[in-house]
Amino acid sequence: MGGKKLYALLQSFKEENAIKMGRDAFYTFLFEHKLLLRRRIRRARTTFSNHCFKIYDNLIKDLKPTRPNQLWVSDITYYKTPSGFLYISLITDAYSHKIVGHNIADNLRAEQSIQALDMALRGIQSDQKTSQSNQLIHQLIHHSDRGIQYCSKSYTELLKKRSVSISMTQSGDPLENPLAERINGIIKNEYLKFYPIKNVKQGRIGLNRAVKLYNTERPHLSLGMNTPEHIHQKPKTKTKQLWKTYYKLHHKPSDHVP
Repeated sequence: MGGKKLYALLQSFKEENAIKMGRDAFYTFLFEHKLLLRRRIRRARTTFSNHCFKIYDNLIKDLKPTRPNQLWVSDITYYKTPSGFLYISLITDAYSHKIVGHNIADNLRAEQSIQALDMALRGIQSDQKTSQSNQLIHQLIHHSDRGIQYCSKSYTELLKKRSVSISMTQSGDPLENPLAERINGIIKNEYLKFYPIKNVKQGRIGLNRAVKLYNTERPHLSLGMNTPEHIHQKPKTKTKQLWKTYYKLHHKPSDHVP
């Protein structure tokens, strides 16, 4: 968890113990004790777009979500273990930032990403009445890169069967799917790296725990310091973006992530 979130969560503790420390001083304290999170260099390739499947248009260029289950963004990332790479499929609601579907495997076959999609689709049905869930799914856009997993017939047919609109990036630029890339980094760098993961079984336990903590405990500056689960369940909560860059006090922005 980044310094800005920790600062907000520690407010009551500071008040109870009469600790006076501003945000800049707190951030400096983290820096001096080497507690700032460092960016991890991406090494494994997870997107293979040189295939024969149809690539769909980008439907979200000017779209700003106004409610949950309007836009889902999907991506696959890797996690290195002593015995090799594991691959994580994540589906995130773009409005609430809640991870609605996830899966981890030791391969990049399409069925692994489909398991994450199945979880996300079941989540809509469990949260809403049947008629409401069907209406939400029909208004939903699924956005991803052009990887073979997302373009595969089995994946796209499931989306079409549920009347979910399909949107894809038009290049290999991560900036076309920035939220998904951001969530990948949070799950790996703020949670999984601290768990003893050596195989798929341990990875599944770690990922389930990480997603639960992320959804229910981690406040977001972009959500007015609310958690994704809170915004997903109470979308009318008034929020205000509160982020501010502090790393420039000591390093270039590329050295750390908040």
